[in-house]
Amino acid sequence: MESIIEAIGQLCQQALQLTPDRIEKLPQSGSDRVYFRVYSATNTYIATYNINTRETATFVYFSQHFKKAHLPVPAILAVNDTNTIYLQEDLGTESLLNKLEASGHGEYVYQLFQKSLSALARMQVLGHQGLDYNWCLTAKEFGKQAIMSDLLYFKYYFLDTLQLPYDKQAMLDDFDALSTYLTRTQNKYFMFRDFQSRNIIVQNDQVHFIDYQGGMQGALQYDVASLLWQAKAELSEEWKDQLLEYYMDQVDPLLPEPVDRITFVSQYNGYVLIRLLQVLGAYGFRGLFERKAHFLASIPLALHNLKFFIEHKRVGIVTPEFDRVLKLVVEDSMINKFVAPQANEKTPLVITINSFSYKRGLPHDDTENGGGFMFDMRGILNPGRFDEYKKQSGLDKPVQDFLEQRTKMGKFLNSVWDLIDITVEDYLNRDFANLMINFGCTGGQHRSVYAAEQTARHLRNKYKVKVVLTHTNRENWVK
Repeated sequence: MESIIEAIGQLCQQALQLTPDRIEKLPQSGSDRVYFRVYSATNTYIATYNINTRETATFVYFSQHFKKAHLPVPAILAVNDTNTIYLQEDLGTESLLNKLEASGHGEYVYQLFQKSLSALARMQVLGHQGLDYNWCLTAKEFGKQAIMSDLLYFKYYFLDTLQLPYDKQAMLDDFDALSTYLTRTQNKYFMFRDFQSRNIIVQNDQVHFIDYQGGMQGALQYDVASLLWQAKAELSEEWKDQLLEYYMDQVDPLLPEPVDRITFVSQYNGYVLIRLLQVLGAYGFRGLFERKAHFLASIPLALHNLKFFIEHKRVGIVTPEFDRVLKLVVEDSMINKFVAPQANEKTPLVITINSFSYKRGLPHDDTENGGGFMFDMRGILNPGRFDEYKKQSGLDKPVQDFLEQRTKMGKFLNSVWDLIDITVEDYLNRDFANLMINFGCTGGQHRSVYAAEQTARHLRNKYKVKVVLTHTNRENWVK
């Protein structure tokens, strides 16, 4: 990571003639791309590191093309010689999802959704003009093969993990029929592919788009479905219907002739279903296979979203086996398999988390049963070896950045949480009263403190359980 940060600094000097004051790694998203915010005087920039050079080339080409069409995307400022790092305009830190979570489902947020759909219509139609789809990463068009890929993605990474019995040939026949039906769309323009509120940045109440490198030519309805049916957004049925009408009002003047609204809405429902299944496939892959907690926690929301769709919407084609299996997938008993047990006021369990120094001895457990987990953090590079961090602790952001960017702390903690979650859920179900989790390092100041803090946050967020957090060596920290 240090070499990447150094390369970003060199690119800033060569291309922008500036020396960064600092470069901070941003939280990792679902992709393998690594983002950084570059600070220089009063200006900031976004740097992206990506070993997938073809993906970088596609994003840069799309961005430059859309910028020429005056569409709301970030300006590309520089790309390094190996096509692994690029600098772009910093559009800010507030996404549409952030605005929704902070302000709720009020008029201000509704207007931001309208602005997003209006800008989407322009990007789809105007961005399509003169775009060379040979730059697309996977397929040039979201046609039958791409739709089938999404359906199979859902089948392999989500449906098959549930081990439900179904007629495989009948299911494939239904997939074929549905994908054929959806390819018979009237309008095919640029399709963003991952148009969700997290990829819409709000700056000065105006919207801007990021993460469109997976785009291709496809149906207009897909992107609208992606935004309005995003599970985490939890938009009301009234908002979804009104915003769909608003989108059609916005896109009609841009097209050679207005859309046939009855056909458009019928196929829109089909693309809603495809998008819901594609998201579940992604959650299955990232959560069930890669064991990433954020994606596991999102599965129940996505299933509730799918359940509502199945109960209230209709796709203009009959797929008997597929319909039967989907109804099984969204049964309450199935959804509950993915819902973590939650503590309440009557829950007796108290989880004690300690950071400690091995030099000063192990924490003592006075509870009746005693015992718990003991994790040795000394295999993680110690920030205390470096002068600038010696007087800081795992509570300080520079130390946290060091551990997140220059060590395998994230991988270590994900493995820890896989272990302790099993015990926490069992203790919650059995009404156990105590569990101790200890993190030790040499001085009990940096690595163990960070691990204890993050684990306490994880358990509070996931299980709403009472946590008592103690840094046992705090009085001995280097001042």
